[in-house]
Amino acid sequence: MLIGLDPILPPDLLSHLRAMGHGDEIVIADGSFPATTVARRLVRIDGAGLRRVLRAVLALLPLDESEPDPVIGMQVIGDPGKWMPMHAEIAEAVARVAPAVETKLIDRHVFYRRAAEAFAVVATGETGFYGNVLLRKGTIENPVVAG
Repeated sequence: MLIGLDPILPPDLLSHLRAMGHGDEIVIADGSFPATTVARRLVRIDGAGLRRVLRAVLALLPLDESEPDPVIGMQVIGDPGKWMPMHAEIAEAVARVAPAVETKLIDRHVFYRRAAEAFAVVATGETGFYGNVLLRKGTIENPVVAG
């Protein structure tokens, strides 16, 4: 256990978050997402849902607010303008750490292609529909350095 870190975050995910560079992307996916098929690096957290994992990751990962659309979800098939409860969960979690950042939704197949290029995919046990989000890592202006 470490102070200030949600214990839901496994060591391999912490390593990936630290290794990611500015502009790298990570996907947090629901239980129906083809994570094993598309992931270059896969982390499984099957015992937790989107809300818990997303909040834990966002507590550590700076979002890239220097470019448009650092947070991307998946559009509803056949109704691309519709927002599902999982979309609201994503937007709420993001608003806690980056109030100016909006969640953009993109076509499912485009999302899959982006996920295949992402630094890592985190597979959760989320059962809600459309509980998938792509996050782009930003930078920290003045990182805290222990002296």
